[in-house]
Amino acid sequence: MPSTTSLINSLGADFPQFIFKKSSRFLWSHSENTIYYTDKQDDFRFLFHELSHALLNHADYKRDIELVAMECEAWDKAKEIALSYGVIIDDDYTRSNLDTYRDWMHERSCCPNCTASGMQTNKQNYRCLACSHCWHVNDARTCALRRYSITT
Repeated sequence: MPSTTSLINSLGADFPQFIFKKSSRFLWSHSENTIYYTDKQDDFRFLFHELSHALLNHADYKRDIELVAMECEAWDKAKEIALSYGVIIDDDYTRSNLDTYRDWMHERSCCPNCTASGMQTNKQNYRCLACSHCWHVNDARTCALRRYSITT
């Protein structure tokens, strides 16, 4: 497995259209055209994943299900790219990571009033299919989920 420095140098040479910047976490910033990465060698898979978001031109989403679809697409692309750098990303690893997004999506859609599944009405609002309760959620991808009732 390559060192972090050699891998970043290779990726920078192979994908000069993107900026690679060391950070405390992995992240693709469409607005900055920058792939942020950590120097933990165990996390190369995330580096390929974020590069995949960049190559696929992922910018934003309107519905949670769109985010999950983008994550699936990025992991598939990451597997393909990683192989050419001698890194294998196995299906169990990607499935485990995708499960965190599915869990996140499910938790956001659970009605805080009756716990039935709700329907997303816009990026951060839901309406319960069982009791018609409406709620607003925070992003919660990097923090605790919060749901706030909306009075109608």
